[in-house]
Parts: sequence; C-alpha cells; structure tokens
Amino acid sequence: MSRAPAVTSPANGTAPVPIDVWNALPIPALLIDPDARVALANVAAETFLNASQESLAERGWAPLFPPDSPLPAIVADARRRGQGVQAFDIPLEFVGGRAVRSDVFVAHVPSSPGWMLLGFQPRSVTALVDRQLGSWGAARTVSGAAAMLAHEVRNPLSGIRGAAQLLRDMVSAEGRELADLVVREVDRIGALIDAMEAFTDERPRRREPENIHAILSHVRQVAEAGFGRRVRFVERYDPSLPPVLGDRDQLVQAVLNLVKNAVEASPEGGTITLATAYRAGIRVRPLGGSGQVSLPLEVTVIDEGEGVPPDIADHVFEPFVTSKRGGTGLGLALVAKIARDHGGLVEHERRDGRTAFRLRLPAAVGALAAE
Repeated sequence: MSRAPAVTSPANGTAPVPIDVWNALPIPALLIDPDARVALANVAAETFLNASQESLAERGWAPLFPPDSPLPAIVADARRRGQGVQAFDIPLEFVGGRAVRSDVFVAHVPSSPGWMLLGFQPRSVTALVDRQLGSWGAARTVSGAAAMLAHEVRNPLSGIRGAAQLLRDMVSAEGRELADLVVREVDRIGALIDAMEAFTDERPRRREPENIHAILSHVRQVAEAGFGRRVRFVERYDPSLPPVLGDRDQLVQAVLNLVKNAVEASPEGGTITLATAYRAGIRVRPLGGSGQVSLPLEVTVIDEGEGVPPDIADHVFEPFVTSKRGGTGLGLALVAKIARDHGGLVEHERRDGRTAFRLRLPAAVGALAAE
C-alpha cells in the first residue's frame, strides 16, 4: 500500500499529519505563513470561503472580505501578541454579499515561528449545540416544576371546588352564577395540572424500532380529521430512512404537538410540510452524560406563519413560554422532554418566510448497538 503524502511543513519539509487527514478536518482551516500567505487550505475551508486552494494561495484570504471586516484585525492581533486568539459569534460578510456568523480561532504553530492556523466554526453548528443543551435543560426544569405543582395545588383545588358547589345551593341566582364560574375556573386549572403531570412521568419506557413515516401518517390523519382541516399537508419523505428507536405513543405525541403548533401559526389555507431526512454527521453529547450520540434521523414540520416572536425565540422550549392568547406554553416543552427521553433534541429556525421545527432522533440499529 502506498504511503499517504505528508503535509508540507515550514520547519522541516514534512509533518506527521497526512494530507488526507488534514482534508478530513470538519472545520474550515487555513495554514498561514509568516508573510500572511495561505500555504494550505483544507476542503472544508475551500467550501466555506468559496475559493480553491490555488486561488487562496495566489490572492490570499483577505480580499474575500470587505475592508471593514473584523477578521483581519483578529488575525493581526494574534500575530502582534504572539499568542492564540478565540473570537465567538463574529459576523462575517464576504465580498459579493454572502453573510455568516462564525467563531474564529487563530493559533500559532509552536515548532514554526511566524506560522499560524486560522480556523472557523460556523454558528449553524454551535447554535445547534446551544439549542440542544437548552431544550434538554428546559425539559428537566419542567419535570421538577410539574411534580411540585401536581402535589401542592391539586388538594387545595379540590377543596375550593367542593366549597363552591356547596355555596351554589345556598345563594341567590346571581350568586349561583358566580359559584359556577369558580367551578369552571377550578376545572380549567385542574386540566392544566393534568397536562403538567405528563412531565412527571420518569418511568423507563420500552423503546422499539418504529417506522417514523407510519407515525407521521397517523398524525397527519388525526390533524386532517380535526384541528388541521383548514390547512393543506405536503409530505416529503426519504423512503430509505431506517427505523427510529423509540416509544410510539410518545413520538406520536411529540409530532402531534409540533403539527398542532404549526397549524395554529399557519394562515387560513396555508401549507404545512412534513419532511424526513438522514443526516449522518449529527452527533451530540448528552447533558450530564459521557460519549456522543448519533442522531441521524431528522423529522421536520414546516409552516408558513409569522414565526416565533424574537423576544421568546431562545426560550420557546421552556414551560409557560407562549405568544398565543390563552396558550399554556406546555406543548413545545413536552416535545423537548420527549426528545430528551429518546436521547434526541428539538430545534427551530426561521428561513425564507417559513418556520421549521426539527426533531432529531437516533436510528434503531445504531442506538441498539450503543445500548
């Protein structure tokens, strides 16, 4: 077997990292020489910068950005100080109009003075991790709040309801109307407590391989027969998707909540798209756990509504957070809990006038092998 070519090093001509390993790095990376020229660019960098290695070596990376870009100042600061620099969530605008947000890392090559490594971490990836931790943390918060409310509120509610029923038979017609109002409000609060109790059930569930498309079709039929009659459903599925490892009833509940949320956000006669895809590169570290979990199965519910208000966008999976009149703010929080119980995550984004909620789940084969 032939030996892999080595990455050229400024110090001794060769480095211990083969070129195929350098190109396999998932983050965009540039090796910059002491004269600020690009010596090497990996494949991820060529894609991120939309420029070939030959072009970068000839023209450099700086002409890709406008004069007021913060990137040259970050690199210059690292060179001047002689130490690495890390800058997070930096807005980068390219010549031509493309704009992204990215973390930027500049590191010095210890064995080669003057040589630096410039790396980028697009925020589409780091934001996913932030949302993952947020949705898992929200689900855990809901569980504790639900247990407390169910225990502390239910007994007093029963007493208030009973007293109102007794008073109803002892007062005038006007008083009876007020007593009936008290009973109805107590029943409404009781229904809310019942909904909250869904978060307190931490019993281990039996998870089995399930056809996610069968679950989606069931949810669509339920929606079309009831709350989703006024919208049009479009299904865009990947037929080669493997089974999901999960509890069917819980997954139905999670998808049903996402679809109901989409219907409530959609205009009259709008379109809701149900889509699935296989994303092999999505791996996350469970909150409080070790190792990484692969979440290749993606279920997306897309609506054409106005989207999540900016002031609650970062908290939409937390309990009691809602922009809907009369809403409880528990539907998406329950989705976050079910996703967490399955070792998955849920996220949302707004793009091109549409809102997408994505549920990422483990495949049955990989998850069974991990267990």
